[in-house]
Amino acid sequence: MTSVAVLLKQFRSQKKYYQVGKLTFKGVEGVDIYNPTAPFQVGEKTIIIARVEKRNEEFSRAMFFYQTKEDEYQLLKDYPVYQLQDPYITKIKGEFIFGGTELLSFENGIFHYQAAFYRGKTLKTLKRFLTGPSGMKDIRLIELKSGKIGVFSRPQGKKGGRGKIGFTIVDKLEDLTAQIIYDAPLLEMIIAEDWLGANELHLLADGKIGVLAHVACFSGNKIRHYYPATFILDPETKEFDNFKIIAERKDFLPGCYKRKDLIDVLFSAGIILMGNKAKLYSGVSDCEVHYALIDNPFFIEEE
Repeated sequence: MTSVAVLLKQFRSQKKYYQVGKLTFKGVEGVDIYNPTAPFQVGEKTIIIARVEKRNEEFSRAMFFYQTKEDEYQLLKDYPVYQLQDPYITKIKGEFIFGGTELLSFENGIFHYQAAFYRGKTLKTLKRFLTGPSGMKDIRLIELKSGKIGVFSRPQGKKGGRGKIGFTIVDKLEDLTAQIIYDAPLLEMIIAEDWLGANELHLLADGKIGVLAHVACFSGNKIRHYYPATFILDPETKEFDNFKIIAERKDFLPGCYKRKDLIDVLFSAGIILMGNKAKLYSGVSDCEVHYALIDNPFFIEEE
Protein backbone atom coordinates (compact mmCIF):
# COMPACT_ATOMS: atom_id res chain seq x y z
CA MET A 1 0.00 0.00 0.00
CA THR A 2 1.04 3.58 -0.57
CA SER A 3 -0.14 7.07 0.44
CA VAL A 4 -1.22 10.26 -1.30
CA ALA A 5 1.95 11.96 -0.02
CA VAL A 6 4.19 9.36 -1.67
CA LEU A 7 2.22 9.41 -4.94
CA LEU A 8 2.30 13.22 -5.03
CA LYS A 9 6.05 13.34 -4.49
CA GLN A 10 6.55 10.90 -7.36
CA PHE A 11 4.25 12.90 -9.63
CA ARG A 12 5.94 16.23 -8.93
CA SER A 13 9.32 14.77 -9.81
CA GLN A 14 8.25 13.93 -13.36
CA LYS A 15 5.04 15.79 -14.28
CA LYS A 16 4.63 17.24 -17.74
CA TYR A 17 1.74 19.27 -19.18
CA TYR A 18 1.29 20.27 -22.81
CA GLN A 19 -1.88 22.39 -22.62
CA VAL A 20 -4.56 23.36 -20.10
CA GLY A 21 -7.98 24.96 -20.60
CA LYS A 22 -11.45 25.49 -19.21
CA LEU A 23 -14.94 24.66 -20.52
CA THR A 24 -17.85 27.10 -20.53
CA PHE A 25 -21.52 26.11 -20.53
CA LYS A 26 -24.50 27.98 -21.97
CA GLY A 27 -28.24 27.63 -21.38
CA VAL A 28 -28.31 27.39 -17.56
CA GLU A 29 -27.80 30.55 -15.52
CA GLY A 30 -26.90 31.21 -11.88
CA VAL A 31 -25.39 27.78 -11.26
CA ASP A 32 -22.06 25.99 -11.12
CA ILE A 33 -21.37 23.20 -13.62
CA TYR A 34 -18.70 20.62 -12.81
CA ASN A 35 -17.73 16.92 -12.39
CA PRO A 36 -18.79 15.94 -15.92
CA THR A 37 -18.35 12.90 -18.08
CA ALA A 38 -15.70 13.10 -20.76
CA PRO A 39 -17.14 14.34 -24.08
CA PHE A 40 -18.53 11.53 -26.23
CA GLN A 41 -19.98 11.30 -29.72
CA VAL A 42 -23.65 10.60 -30.48
CA GLY A 43 -24.40 10.97 -34.17
CA GLU A 44 -23.05 14.34 -35.24
CA LYS A 45 -23.08 15.82 -31.74
CA THR A 46 -20.29 15.85 -29.16
CA ILE A 47 -22.09 15.53 -25.83
CA ILE A 48 -21.04 16.02 -22.24
CA ILE A 49 -23.14 15.31 -19.13
CA ALA A 50 -22.35 17.50 -16.13
CA ARG A 51 -23.37 18.17 -12.54
CA VAL A 52 -25.38 21.39 -12.20
CA GLU A 53 -26.15 23.09 -8.88
CA LYS A 54 -26.28 26.43 -7.10
CA ARG A 55 -23.16 27.50 -5.21
CA ASN A 56 -24.72 27.10 -1.75
CA GLU A 57 -26.63 23.86 -2.41
CA GLU A 58 -25.85 20.13 -2.60
CA PHE A 59 -28.90 18.81 -4.45
CA SER A 60 -27.75 18.52 -8.05
CA ARG A 61 -29.05 17.88 -11.53
CA ALA A 62 -27.24 15.90 -14.20
CA MET A 63 -27.84 17.71 -17.50
CA PHE A 64 -26.83 17.10 -21.12
CA PHE A 65 -24.87 19.64 -23.18
CA TYR A 66 -23.51 19.59 -26.74
CA GLN A 67 -20.41 21.22 -28.14
CA THR A 68 -20.99 24.38 -30.17
CA LYS A 69 -17.36 25.42 -30.56
CA GLU A 70 -14.02 24.64 -28.97
CA ASP A 71 -14.33 24.60 -25.16
CA GLU A 72 -18.01 25.73 -25.25
CA TYR A 73 -21.13 23.61 -24.63
CA GLN A 74 -24.82 24.44 -24.95
CA LEU A 75 -27.69 22.86 -22.96
CA LEU A 76 -29.68 20.19 -24.80
CA LYS A 77 -33.15 21.36 -23.77
CA ASP A 78 -35.01 18.34 -25.13
CA TYR A 79 -32.97 15.80 -23.12
CA PRO A 80 -33.95 14.37 -19.72
CA VAL A 81 -32.72 15.94 -16.48
CA TYR A 82 -31.71 13.60 -13.64
CA GLN A 83 -31.53 14.44 -9.94
CA LEU A 84 -27.99 13.10 -9.68
CA GLN A 85 -24.49 14.18 -8.73
CA ASP A 86 -21.32 13.29 -10.64
CA PRO A 87 -22.76 11.62 -13.77
CA TYR A 88 -21.05 8.67 -15.40
CA ILE A 89 -21.64 6.98 -18.75
CA THR A 90 -20.32 3.99 -20.69
CA LYS A 91 -21.54 1.42 -23.22
CA ILE A 92 -22.10 -2.27 -22.52
CA LYS A 93 -23.47 -4.71 -25.10
CA GLY A 94 -24.41 -1.78 -27.33
CA GLU A 95 -26.46 -0.04 -24.62
CA PHE A 96 -25.76 3.22 -22.85
CA ILE A 97 -25.18 2.67 -19.14
CA PHE A 98 -25.69 5.93 -17.26
CA GLY A 99 -25.41 6.56 -13.55
CA GLY A 100 -24.66 9.00 -10.78
CA THR A 101 -25.05 9.67 -7.08
CA GLU A 102 -28.62 10.13 -5.85
CA LEU A 103 -28.66 12.38 -2.80
CA LEU A 104 -31.55 11.28 -0.59
CA SER A 105 -31.15 13.79 2.24
CA PHE A 106 -28.68 16.29 3.67
CA GLU A 107 -29.26 17.19 7.32
CA ASN A 108 -26.89 18.58 9.94
CA GLY A 109 -23.96 18.16 7.59
CA ILE A 110 -24.68 14.45 7.02
CA PHE A 111 -25.29 13.09 3.52
CA HIS A 112 -27.51 10.09 2.76
CA TYR A 113 -27.04 8.84 -0.78
CA GLN A 114 -26.93 5.88 -3.15
CA ALA A 115 -25.90 5.23 -6.72
CA ALA A 116 -28.58 5.01 -9.42
CA PHE A 117 -28.06 3.31 -12.80
CA TYR A 118 -30.02 3.54 -16.06
CA ARG A 119 -29.71 1.69 -19.37
CA GLY A 120 -31.08 2.08 -22.89
CA LYS A 121 -30.35 2.11 -26.61
CA THR A 122 -30.62 5.91 -26.75
CA LEU A 123 -29.98 8.72 -24.27
CA LYS A 124 -33.65 9.70 -24.35
CA THR A 125 -35.00 6.25 -23.52
CA LEU A 126 -32.93 5.29 -20.48
CA LYS A 127 -34.67 3.16 -17.83
CA ARG A 128 -33.54 2.64 -14.27
CA PHE A 129 -32.29 -0.91 -13.66
CA LEU A 130 -30.07 -0.81 -10.58
CA THR A 131 -29.70 0.95 -7.22
CA GLY A 132 -26.37 0.61 -5.45
CA PRO A 133 -25.74 -0.07 -1.76
CA SER A 134 -26.77 2.67 0.66
CA GLY A 135 -23.94 5.15 1.26
CA MET A 136 -21.80 4.06 -1.72
CA LYS A 137 -20.81 6.24 -4.66
CA ASP A 138 -18.22 5.81 -7.44
CA ILE A 139 -19.55 2.46 -8.68
CA ARG A 140 -18.30 1.83 -12.20
CA LEU A 141 -19.00 -0.89 -14.79
CA ILE A 142 -17.10 -2.10 -17.86
CA GLU A 143 -17.58 -4.77 -20.52
CA LEU A 144 -14.52 -7.03 -20.44
CA LYS A 145 -12.79 -8.75 -23.33
CA SER A 146 -14.52 -11.99 -22.24
CA GLY A 147 -17.94 -10.34 -22.57
CA LYS A 148 -18.45 -10.42 -18.81
CA ILE A 149 -18.96 -7.27 -16.72
CA GLY A 150 -16.25 -5.83 -14.48
CA VAL A 151 -17.64 -4.04 -11.41
CA PHE A 152 -15.75 -1.46 -9.35
CA SER A 153 -17.15 -0.54 -5.94
CA ARG A 154 -16.15 2.00 -3.29
CA PRO A 155 -17.40 1.12 0.20
CA GLN A 156 -16.86 3.40 3.17
CA GLY A 157 -17.23 2.81 6.89
CA LYS A 158 -16.93 -0.63 8.46
CA LYS A 159 -15.76 -1.99 5.11
CA GLY A 160 -13.51 0.44 3.28
CA GLY A 161 -12.84 3.06 5.97
CA ARG A 162 -12.67 6.47 4.28
CA GLY A 163 -13.02 4.77 0.89
CA LYS A 164 -11.37 1.89 -0.95
CA ILE A 165 -11.89 0.33 -4.36
CA GLY A 166 -13.42 -3.13 -4.66
CA PHE A 167 -13.58 -5.24 -7.81
CA THR A 168 -15.64 -8.22 -8.93
CA ILE A 169 -16.99 -9.76 -12.14
CA VAL A 170 -20.52 -10.83 -13.12
CA ASP A 171 -21.64 -12.70 -16.23
CA LYS A 172 -24.22 -10.12 -17.30
CA LEU A 173 -25.92 -6.90 -16.17
CA GLU A 174 -29.03 -8.80 -15.07
CA ASP A 175 -26.92 -10.62 -12.44
CA LEU A 176 -25.79 -7.41 -10.77
CA THR A 177 -27.26 -6.52 -7.35
CA ALA A 178 -26.46 -4.08 -4.56
CA GLN A 179 -25.24 -7.00 -2.43
CA ILE A 180 -22.82 -8.21 -5.10
CA ILE A 181 -21.45 -4.69 -5.40
CA TYR A 182 -21.01 -4.39 -1.64
CA ASP A 183 -19.33 -7.81 -1.39
CA ALA A 184 -16.71 -7.03 -4.06
CA PRO A 185 -13.24 -7.86 -2.64
CA LEU A 186 -11.12 -4.81 -1.87
CA LEU A 187 -7.92 -3.85 -3.64
CA GLU A 188 -5.41 -2.93 -0.95
CA MET A 189 -3.93 0.14 -2.60
CA ILE A 190 -3.74 3.02 -0.13
CA ILE A 191 -3.29 3.63 3.60
CA ALA A 192 -6.33 3.95 5.86
CA GLU A 193 -5.86 7.69 6.42
CA ASP A 194 -6.34 8.41 2.71
CA TRP A 195 -9.04 7.31 0.27
CA LEU A 196 -9.69 6.70 -3.42
CA GLY A 197 -12.38 5.77 -5.94
CA ALA A 198 -12.73 4.77 -9.59
CA ASN A 199 -14.14 7.34 -12.02
CA GLU A 200 -13.83 6.02 -15.58
CA LEU A 201 -12.74 2.69 -17.08
CA HIS A 202 -10.97 1.86 -20.34
CA LEU A 203 -10.56 -1.61 -21.82
CA LEU A 204 -6.98 -1.83 -23.05
CA ALA A 205 -5.77 -3.85 -26.04
CA ASP A 206 -4.39 -6.63 -23.84
CA GLY A 207 -7.69 -7.07 -21.97
CA LYS A 208 -6.55 -5.23 -18.86
CA ILE A 209 -8.47 -2.26 -17.48
CA GLY A 210 -7.08 1.26 -17.47
CA VAL A 211 -8.66 2.93 -14.44
CA LEU A 212 -9.02 6.69 -14.12
CA ALA A 213 -9.47 7.29 -10.40
CA HIS A 214 -9.07 9.92 -7.72
CA VAL A 215 -6.99 9.78 -4.56
CA ALA A 216 -7.62 12.10 -1.64
CA CYS A 217 -6.54 13.10 1.83
CA PHE A 218 -7.21 15.66 4.55
CA SER A 219 -4.87 18.26 5.95
CA GLY A 220 -5.26 20.70 8.83
CA ASN A 221 -8.87 21.37 9.77
CA LYS A 222 -10.44 18.88 7.34
CA ILE A 223 -9.13 20.61 4.23
CA ARG A 224 -9.65 18.27 1.28
CA HIS A 225 -7.02 17.48 -1.34
CA TYR A 226 -8.13 15.46 -4.37
CA TYR A 227 -5.86 14.32 -7.22
CA PRO A 228 -6.67 12.48 -10.47
CA ALA A 229 -4.84 9.16 -10.54
CA THR A 230 -4.59 6.09 -12.74
CA PHE A 231 -3.68 2.43 -12.49
CA ILE A 232 -3.95 -0.70 -14.62
CA LEU A 233 -5.88 -3.73 -13.32
CA ASP A 234 -5.67 -7.30 -14.59
CA PRO A 235 -9.27 -8.52 -14.21
CA GLU A 236 -8.20 -12.16 -14.11
CA THR A 237 -5.51 -11.97 -11.41
CA LYS A 238 -6.87 -8.83 -9.66
CA GLU A 239 -3.32 -7.48 -9.64
CA PHE A 240 -2.73 -3.78 -10.30
CA ASP A 241 0.29 -1.75 -11.33
CA ASN A 242 1.42 1.69 -12.52
CA PHE A 243 -0.59 3.41 -9.75
CA LYS A 244 0.16 7.13 -9.96
CA ILE A 245 -1.18 10.67 -9.63
CA ILE A 246 -1.52 12.41 -13.01
CA ALA A 247 -2.57 16.00 -12.11
CA GLU A 248 -2.85 18.56 -9.32
CA ARG A 249 -4.84 21.77 -8.94
CA LYS A 250 -2.05 24.33 -9.17
CA ASP A 251 -1.17 23.30 -12.71
CA PHE A 252 -4.62 24.20 -14.07
CA LEU A 253 -6.03 27.66 -14.75
CA PRO A 254 -7.22 29.94 -11.92
CA GLY A 255 -10.92 29.66 -11.10
CA CYS A 256 -13.77 29.83 -8.63
CA TYR A 257 -14.48 27.44 -5.77
CA LYS A 258 -17.55 26.22 -3.90
CA ARG A 259 -16.00 26.52 -0.42
CA LYS A 260 -12.51 27.25 0.88
CA ASP A 261 -12.01 23.64 2.00
CA LEU A 262 -12.61 22.53 -1.62
CA ILE A 263 -10.07 24.78 -3.38
CA ASP A 264 -7.56 21.93 -3.83
CA VAL A 265 -10.07 19.45 -5.23
CA LEU A 266 -9.72 17.90 -8.69
CA PHE A 267 -12.42 15.29 -9.31
CA SER A 268 -11.45 13.03 -12.22
CA ALA A 269 -14.19 13.24 -14.83
CA GLY A 270 -12.94 11.40 -17.90
CA ILE A 271 -9.93 10.89 -20.11
CA ILE A 272 -9.74 10.66 -23.89
CA LEU A 273 -6.84 8.50 -25.04
CA MET A 274 -5.00 9.72 -28.16
CA GLY A 275 -2.02 7.49 -28.83
CA ASN A 276 0.81 8.53 -26.52
CA LYS A 277 -1.14 11.58 -25.31
CA ALA A 278 -4.42 11.95 -23.44
CA LYS A 279 -6.89 14.73 -22.65
CA LEU A 280 -7.92 14.68 -19.00
CA TYR A 281 -11.20 16.36 -18.00
CA SER A 282 -11.66 17.29 -14.35
CA GLY A 283 -14.12 18.92 -12.03
CA VAL A 284 -12.27 21.77 -10.29
CA SER A 285 -12.95 23.00 -6.75
CA ASP A 286 -16.57 21.71 -6.98
CA CYS A 287 -17.30 24.61 -9.28
CA GLU A 288 -15.85 24.37 -12.82
CA VAL A 289 -14.61 22.02 -15.56
CA HIS A 290 -11.01 22.20 -16.74
CA TYR A 291 -8.88 19.95 -18.94
CA ALA A 292 -5.21 19.16 -19.46
CA LEU A 293 -3.33 17.52 -22.32
CA ILE A 294 -0.94 15.04 -20.71
CA ASP A 295 1.01 11.90 -21.52
CA ASN A 296 -1.29 8.87 -21.90
CA PRO A 297 -0.98 7.12 -18.51
CA PHE A 298 -1.90 3.75 -20.08
CA PHE A 299 0.33 3.99 -23.15
CA ILE A 300 2.87 1.22 -23.67
CA GLU A 301 5.30 1.62 -26.56
CA GLU A 302 5.42 -1.34 -28.92
CA GLU A 303 8.81 -3.04 -29.07
